[in-house]
Amino acid sequence: MAMTTGDVKSDDLEKYRTELTGYCYRMLGSAFEAEDAVQDTMVRAWRSLDSFEGRSSLRSWLYRIATNVCLDSLSAGNRRARPMDLTDPTPVAQARLNERPEITWLEPVPDGRVLPSVADPAETAVSRETVRLAFVAALQHLPPKQRAVLILREVLAWKAAEVAELLGLTVASVNSALQRARATIAEHAPATSDAADPLDEEQKALLERYVAAFEGYDMQALTALLHEDATMSMPPYDLWLRGHDDIVGWMLGVGEVCRGSKLVPTVANGQPAFAHYHPDPEGGFAPWALIVLQLHDGKVGGMDFFLDTKRWFPLFDLPERLEA
Repeated sequence: MAMTTGDVKSDDLEKYRTELTGYCYRMLGSAFEAEDAVQDTMVRAWRSLDSFEGRSSLRSWLYRIATNVCLDSLSAGNRRARPMDLTDPTPVAQARLNERPEITWLEPVPDGRVLPSVADPAETAVSRETVRLAFVAALQHLPPKQRAVLILREVLAWKAAEVAELLGLTVASVNSALQRARATIAEHAPATSDAADPLDEEQKALLERYVAAFEGYDMQALTALLHEDATMSMPPYDLWLRGHDDIVGWMLGVGEVCRGSKLVPTVANGQPAFAHYHPDPEGGFAPWALIVLQLHDGKVGGMDFFLDTKRWFPLFDLPERLEA
């Protein structure tokens, strides 16, 4: 029997919002576009409830709508990237800040917006691993339908027949798309990052040393915490640096303005992160960057400084400023 608006309440739709936002974020690479896509999904679902005949689950039906919204959004061929996807690393002596449009960049996202609470630790680990910046950046190399297939099959563990029905494909086509997607991901293999949920004692100690080194502007101590080939990026600038020598060289040059900063811990993309506040000439500390870290083998493997704080700090519910 066909379901009607009397059978499905708004709460029945809302309980899927977080997982749908995670799906759309992996598809689109933008926290704000993902939330817009899910809102569009909810509106479309509510308006077309009369056409939902109950032959599939409500969850599957919502994923079908969300997938179509994302595919429509991606039809222009735009993909989001990290600076390391667009240029080679720049030696610090030649470093110049070149800003690119906002639409270019892969965006960070608060864990709570995209990671639903689940009881299974293994499922939680997969969810966190697949919203890491490096993994979502690798997804952006896939054509939109291959991207959907890989996420549905590998991340959400849907069966091939379920994905085929959702996308209007044959099972053979889904399996072929998955094989091609895996090959492309292997070519753009995401940088390794250790699980950090929850942080173990070694990771907690590492982050404490990182904060002490950064706030004390102790570059010798910071160097000791960075992998030799660590990376640093600063969207919206396309410049990125590789190697702790170039990173420290930058921080003792142009980056010297960060001396005396304060860091406030948060989480982003399943990884440790910090709100970075810069000394304000008028007193206290003003927002400067959202720093997302990648930890690997007891050291910091990457630092992404997202500088558009008017965009990121409200999204992460971070204070507008810190008092002295």
